[in-house]
Amino acid sequence: MELPGFAVAVWMSVCLYAPVVGYPSGKVRGACTSMVPCHGSSPQLSPEHFITVNATEFKPGNNIEVHLSGPDFEGFFIQARDAEHLDSPAVGSFVLADRRWSQLLTCGHTKNSAVSHTSKAKKKGIKVYWIAPGDAPKHVQFLATVVKKYRIFWVKIPGPIVSQPEVLSPTPPLHATSEPMSTSLPVSYISKPFSASGCGIMKFCIRNPTDCDPGSASCFFLSFQQEDSSVFIEMSGPSEGYLSFAFSHDQWMGGDDAYLCVNEDHRVHVSTAHLKQRSHPLLDSENALEDVSWRLADGVLQCSFRRSIRLPAYKGRFNLDTSYYIFLADGEASEGGLIHKHRRQPLVTDGLYNVTGLPQDIGGSRAPRLIKAHGALMFVAWITTVSIGVIVARFFKPVWSHSFLLGKELWFQVHRFLMLTTVMLTSVSFVLPFVYRGGWSHQAGFHPYLGCAVMALTVFQPLVAGFRPSRHAPRRQLFNWFHWSTGTTARILAVVTMFLGMDLPALDLPDPWDTYAMIGFVAWHVGIDVLLEIHSYCLIRKAELIEDDRVQILQSLTSAEAEGRLFKQIVLTIYVCGNIVFLVTFLIAINQV
Repeated sequence: MELPGFAVAVWMSVCLYAPVVGYPSGKVRGACTSMVPCHGSSPQLSPEHFITVNATEFKPGNNIEVHLSGPDFEGFFIQARDAEHLDSPAVGSFVLADRRWSQLLTCGHTKNSAVSHTSKAKKKGIKVYWIAPGDAPKHVQFLATVVKKYRIFWVKIPGPIVSQPEVLSPTPPLHATSEPMSTSLPVSYISKPFSASGCGIMKFCIRNPTDCDPGSASCFFLSFQQEDSSVFIEMSGPSEGYLSFAFSHDQWMGGDDAYLCVNEDHRVHVSTAHLKQRSHPLLDSENALEDVSWRLADGVLQCSFRRSIRLPAYKGRFNLDTSYYIFLADGEASEGGLIHKHRRQPLVTDGLYNVTGLPQDIGGSRAPRLIKAHGALMFVAWITTVSIGVIVARFFKPVWSHSFLLGKELWFQVHRFLMLTTVMLTSVSFVLPFVYRGGWSHQAGFHPYLGCAVMALTVFQPLVAGFRPSRHAPRRQLFNWFHWSTGTTARILAVVTMFLGMDLPALDLPDPWDTYAMIGFVAWHVGIDVLLEIHSYCLIRKAELIEDDRVQILQSLTSAEAEGRLFKQIVLTIYVCGNIVFLVTFLIAINQV
């Protein structure tokens, strides 16, 4: 989670020092066009490194293995460009073979269109995969910039040229030449992104974000279209590893009918599987799918296939004429097609749906309802009730000391009500994750530990308040300091806990928006607190400076009280409205995940 101050400092450092310090982290987007590192020296003329590829021809959607090798080097930058116009933008996208040494960059409008180093550690060779786009030029050449040492580098080292075979039409047909997969299924190439036309009319669709275009690089799309006794299924989304969906009888993983599209060595393998609890999916030895097609382009994985509505001969396959919860997940896959656990919560429909029934166009949620409720209650408690309660107790004792409610001073009754509400909301919210997980979460980092500390302090604070000494007792001052320090510690820990919780997979609010919004709230609260402190100090100084006679002092104090009361009430009104704005903003974000 990045702080704005740190981000600004990094940005300024890059802007001011890029011409002399270079980019040891490989974040070289500024060199996308020229491919020249800002090292303050001229490039070498005779390259020592070279590029090799495993093919000389390609068709859209094909992948080509690209090797950069030579004597030890620290940095590199690889692109593919139109061989007839080398000054044109980068062409196609890359997929990494080893994330330890290389990373993907976006040059221009093409995602993952360049590859660079991750650190200045010495390396002898780099392997990546280039994916040919649908609109690729006829001839493509690979170029590389290599940095041996800080002032020793080569720019745009020319690599091999790969070409499209002579065809009558530049656009490949919908189904290209079939190639066998390990499942021995006939597989064909998808020539273009899926379409959402017909969603809710002819086919059942799930989209995330809602109403997104399947052709965009941020849209997760799943559709089902019944054709006689079978269902044609399309699935796509931004992923370099795998996409999967599953039918389930409940909103928990386990005992589910799953379907996976896995990027295995830059070919997509489509298979069925059975999910058992939260363990690795059990792949089926026999595949019941037909008409399998796939496509990898611009960081988007697509696959489509057909299966019968009923498959009595295949154990574990659900009948598609029944209602289920539908899961949609994505994650990374290593070489050999081994999939890893999804790093974020799967998308889950909010109810049971029959994909062969009435066509619908729906969305889903990546955050379970219990976790949403947990986050919402915590935001209500620690953004509104506790913050307002602290301001009232700190600055409104003299303002509301002569007003009473149910036999007690008004400020005290308001403070006590808000704090007891905080205890109630926090207690209810604290239980919800344990109900959802069925116990302790070992994958949530420090969040649950800090949450337990906040819960303990939240309960401890009102218990201690019940034993406070009388107003003029010798120990009252000690109690006041202890009460203040305990409450302040609880508030600080609560804010830190919310910072950590917002990016956990079960909730995962939009980043970095959530971080900036929370920093904005903290700054808002601190700013109001400082403003009221300064105002209180100024009123005291104003009264002390008048020393002519006792009557004038008393009149001034009365005038100062009136001024102070009006100012504080205006500030409190503005503060409450501001807190409500922050709260509503967070609640809307929680509702949308």
